[in-house]
Amino acid sequence: MTAMDESTLAPEVLAYYERGGEATRLRNSAPGQLEYWRTQDILRRALPPAPSHILDVGGGQGIHAEWLATDGHRVHLIDPVPSHVEIASTLDGVTAALGDARELTATDGSTDATLLLGPLYHLLDRAERVAVLREARRVTKPGGLIAAATISRFSGWLDTTRNHGLTNRDWYGPMYEKLLTTGKLEEWDRGVFTTAFMHRPEEIHAEATDAGLLHIRQSFIEGPVWLINDIGPDLDDPTNRQAILDGLRRLESEPSLLGATPHLMTLATVPANGD
Repeated sequence: MTAMDESTLAPEVLAYYERGGEATRLRNSAPGQLEYWRTQDILRRALPPAPSHILDVGGGQGIHAEWLATDGHRVHLIDPVPSHVEIASTLDGVTAALGDARELTATDGSTDATLLLGPLYHLLDRAERVAVLREARRVTKPGGLIAAATISRFSGWLDTTRNHGLTNRDWYGPMYEKLLTTGKLEEWDRGVFTTAFMHRPEEIHAEATDAGLLHIRQSFIEGPVWLINDIGPDLDDPTNRQAILDGLRRLESEPSLLGATPHLMTLATVPANGD
């Protein structure tokens, strides 16, 4: 593990985030906006009432920390990208520090809820992903919430479908087959994303179980609605957006649909006395 005054990300992952694409993705594109609104919708129903102490691990520039603080929560953000921490530190009601999800500096049981809305994306080794979940368990109060976002194993296939790309045989090369088989995206050279691990729903469920978490429940974030290319105007309209969110909520935990999404949210509880 490197010192906490340096980023602990793999160089290619750090380079991807330092390019700044994530700064606008959730605000300026329809798929990103859908992910943003749905993440809000799921978390607001799951989090303890404000004011609660929330640790936002891998929180980037603070796009979720900002609305959480506006809701009245006390938010501390941890991220391994120096520029992210610098920007997040300027948000009202948010504190931020450089850190690694695998080795948190927070004391045992010091947070009401811990968010992992990115750290599991870029760890190819299962033992490291379980270590992140165990660290989240350690720093969260007994009975507290852990929320972990993961990328779906089938997100690349869904994106190809959404963009009418299934006739592009380049997608069916060795790299793509490896991704579907192992979940590992490596040696990515198209400037779109970077080294990542993409979960099946049952994989993150098993990792949370191995980390000693209880009451595990899962919801797709965007769900199949993400396949609608012209959804932007409906998301911009508050009435239509709420109708979409209500409709997605109805089937968000349907087991047969959990893989049909770019991102999955897994919620779990830290054991309390008697569990």
